[in-house]
Amino acid sequence: MGATGSFPVDLVLLGMVAAFLVLRLRGILGKRTGYERPPAPQPMPQAAPTAHGPVQDSRAETAAASRVAVVPEADSAIGRTLTAMRGIDPGFDPGAFLAGVDKAFRMIVAGFASGDRAALRPLLSDDTFLAFDQAIAAREAAGHTQIADLKSIERLSIETASLHGSVADIAVRIVSDQVGLTRDNAGAIVVGAEAVTELTDLWSFERDLRSPDPTWRLVAARSA
Repeated sequence: MGATGSFPVDLVLLGMVAAFLVLRLRGILGKRTGYERPPAPQPMPQAAPTAHGPVQDSRAETAAASRVAVVPEADSAIGRTLTAMRGIDPGFDPGAFLAGVDKAFRMIVAGFASGDRAALRPLLSDDTFLAFDQAIAAREAAGHTQIADLKSIERLSIETASLHGSVADIAVRIVSDQVGLTRDNAGAIVVGAEAVTELTDLWSFERDLRSPDPTWRLVAARSA
């Protein structure tokens, strides 16, 4: 698939180290916000799961119907970029893409908390995986255990979209309710709490639309 050419390496590394060596080791996947959920959720299009990975285009798995998913209007600047993506890959669908992001977010949060590098590897770009691996290693060296209980994903919205040749990048704002905390080797809470907190993240996914590999991989992440 397309490499991380549309993202400067230093930006990826700095962003990932800041987001995951600091925030993630503290058991935080975002921050508390004043977000108010809109009264009229948009229904997500149904899509069937496949064996190609969790972040995919029109073949992605659909998540809970109660989740709000926001796709920009077709006549907006972002909407026109998404239409251009479909011109390269007719199978691309923004709604199904968000359904795939839902599943990927759950898998990545769980994989990072448990230190499951094998589960994380197919979902991340090379630079992103390196940052995750370093953060997990630092946590292991400290003897800490991270707990990330993802209660629900409340909102997914496409914030930006860019196209560089056939390489597409889409940033998604993810609002979720989570219990996040870190315990030391004696079981005491080092950071975080057992209360449910609303968190907001901005994750960017990338894919070469001409590649036979349908998987969108995480290339950058930060709290929003």
